[in-house]
Amino acid sequence: MTTDIKDAFFSHTHRTVIEPPKGWLSPNLREVWAYRELLGMLAWRDVSVRYKQTVVGIGWAIIQPVMTMVIFTIIFGKFAKLPSDGIPYPLFSFCALLPWNYFSQSLSSSSDSLVGASNLITKVYFPRLVIPLSRVFAGIVDFAISFVILLCLMVWYGTFPGLRIFALPFFIFVAMITAFGVGLWLTALNVKYRDVRFVVPFLVQFWLYASPVAYSTSLIPDKWRWLYGLNPMAGVIEGFRWALLGKAGPDFGMMTISLTIVIAILVSGLYYFKKMEQTFADVV
Repeated sequence: MTTDIKDAFFSHTHRTVIEPPKGWLSPNLREVWAYRELLGMLAWRDVSVRYKQTVVGIGWAIIQPVMTMVIFTIIFGKFAKLPSDGIPYPLFSFCALLPWNYFSQSLSSSSDSLVGASNLITKVYFPRLVIPLSRVFAGIVDFAISFVILLCLMVWYGTFPGLRIFALPFFIFVAMITAFGVGLWLTALNVKYRDVRFVVPFLVQFWLYASPVAYSTSLIPDKWRWLYGLNPMAGVIEGFRWALLGKAGPDFGMMTISLTIVIAILVSGLYYFKKMEQTFADVV
């Protein structure tokens, strides 16, 4: 090939140069959007793999929250007699388990997402944010199935939501970005420190009892409400009960603190993830 032909060939050839991210925070959401089909495929694959070769299959999305509701009702509702703000305790607890199970499942799954996709990361380029984000979206399937069970319980107990139900997508979104933000921190740390996989189950268990799943925030003294608001899931769970069960309105002071914490976790998680992203393929 002569020099003139080479010059002509390369002048008409488009080349893509992949460079490390620049700037303090550049999540490049346009690039993530460009890979939305990959995001959907990974999310669907996670759902399929989770129930592959199981006897009950996707029925586990019903069995797990229902059995947990039964145990909570017996122990905390019957024996401990914790107040449920005038709401039947099974309905009171299941409404809280709905966002909590979604959050805990998404958090646990996303925290190990990069290590689990090591073969993909080392072979193909794509925005790495797609991997933990796909785990967060995959949990929506189980959430939707459990939501149908909650609607059946509401009909059984004669509880019907009013116009406040239109606020429910907001609380779902807060649960999503909370799981995504914390998951970004954990999955990036897990690439370098494999101890994280042992910390996550303890963290989820501790977070469960620090959230008003089995009890009401009415048990928390007013002077400690601001401190309790540091737990973003407290506001989410109380928001679910308010939107679906007609419970008294959530503490907006506590909600403001929770939203501030959520934003801080998400922004810092994005920053740390982008900072570590260029080393993932070498370390994972």
